[in-house]
Amino acid sequence: MREGQLADTILEGGRIFLGLAEGFAEHLALADGRVLAAGRREDLDTLLGPATRRIDLRGRAVLPGFNDGHQHMLLYGLEQMEVNLHPAQVRTLAELLSRLRHKAAQSGPDDWVLGRRYDHFHLDIGRHPTRAELDQAAADRPLFITRTCGHVGVANSRALTLAGIDETTPDPQGGRIERENGRPNGVLFENAMNLVKKILPPLSAERMIAALELAGRTFLSHGITSITDAGLGLRQGIGDLEAYRAAHAAGRLPVRAHVALTGGPGGIEHEVRTREVLSGVGDERLKLGPVKLFADGSAGGKTAAMTLPYICACENFGLFVYQDAAMAEMVKTYHDLGYQVAIHAIGDAAIDQALSAVEAAMTGAPGGDRRHRIEHCSFTRPDQIERMVRLGMVPAPQPIFLYEFGELYTEVLGEERSAGAYPMRRWIDAGLRPIASSDTPVSDFSPMKNLYSMVTRKTDRGRVLGAGERIGLPEAVSALSLSGAYGSFSESVKGTLAPGMLADLVVLDGDIFAAGEDELLRAQVDLTLLEGQVVFDRLGEG
Repeated sequence: MREGQLADTILEGGRIFLGLAEGFAEHLALADGRVLAAGRREDLDTLLGPATRRIDLRGRAVLPGFNDGHQHMLLYGLEQMEVNLHPAQVRTLAELLSRLRHKAAQSGPDDWVLGRRYDHFHLDIGRHPTRAELDQAAADRPLFITRTCGHVGVANSRALTLAGIDETTPDPQGGRIERENGRPNGVLFENAMNLVKKILPPLSAERMIAALELAGRTFLSHGITSITDAGLGLRQGIGDLEAYRAAHAAGRLPVRAHVALTGGPGGIEHEVRTREVLSGVGDERLKLGPVKLFADGSAGGKTAAMTLPYICACENFGLFVYQDAAMAEMVKTYHDLGYQVAIHAIGDAAIDQALSAVEAAMTGAPGGDRRHRIEHCSFTRPDQIERMVRLGMVPAPQPIFLYEFGELYTEVLGEERSAGAYPMRRWIDAGLRPIASSDTPVSDFSPMKNLYSMVTRKTDRGRVLGAGERIGLPEAVSALSLSGAYGSFSESVKGTLAPGMLADLVVLDGDIFAAGEDELLRAQVDLTLLEGQVVFDRLGEG
């Protein structure tokens, strides 16, 4: 900022949260896309010029723009074009089949029918649908639906045939084909889903760019100005990254994106590596992030790898995607090449595997401030937290999962183990910087639900899971803004509203710091600014 520079925009008359270290201010001055100054009302006069725009907050709160540090923006955008089977709308098998049948009737004979976000926990049948049931909706064309976690899918008979899945098909490494009397029943776990996904018809570049644009504009309306897309390559290989780059070049990438590349067999990291593109390449609108590896599955799907079994008669401990040696070899390869590594690990057994792989890779080759990440890091033991601190690692959890899936956790793991999930208080007290995120489209991307979950630890039915892991609202806001910036090596330019930082911010419809915790669920975004420019205006005041 230039000495004596005047403000382009001033926000005044409300409670402005600058950041945990910076505290609150009475006004905020912006210039040239960055924060010019923050302070008391009486300091305003020196910053005002004839062209300065003044926004009267009328008692409302201002926060740094939300940074959803683990989600899947491309998949979310694409899924808006598929059949929505979310339990908020679909609670019975009959309704699920009706929606799929309706979509099939509108589709061509060779078109795939794709559905998203069903949850067997909320269906009246209390289990996953089967191929025979999906055949009732569309027997003459391929149909495939995915559970809300993204780790379980169900295919109808036509899709199974096209994928070459029959009685002789072995379970792939890191996956399982569910069978009844030796015959696949359509339910596919983890890597077994790839047998179907790899034969899905390709999407046009325009459709993928449009999906990014649609998703990004939706996020802006909820105050999300930055995201980490945690796994490019999951839909269309290297085409996922090309879509992001094309959207950025065309000015159609509404939010700041930090993108992870899928690694391992079938991933896209090797295609990017040949172009000498490493973590950190890009700019603050589109920056290349870590290589993403999967250690296990999901708790709701009972595929997260645990040291203690799920509550069932089958002594199920979950599923490892890779053997220990394979995981250690991949992590070392990526670490030695200079990449940040992000490992999906939900169960404590998978977290053990991830920590051991990172520790082995860093032995003798620490690699500086690499900030290797554990994505989800859901069921963490105290000894694992100590190891994460020592290794300089970053947990990337989804506190909102407690609100949306907490009741399911208690059913499959019991209340005591569920109460220890996403231990924000312990992580922060240990000196870690947990990245609060949503994993959308697995769950709702609502920042307000995420804040509510961190502050209350309540499920959607009001049950408190682990009251001792609650954190204060300022800490929660920081976890949903600055921590995401830290996880993407951008904490020096965004995540707070300190002078010199990017002017990415959100104006809410009230003061959440003065309201009761239940008001968080009703709070709305009035304005979203990106680099000081209004990019969402609910009330038409910007």
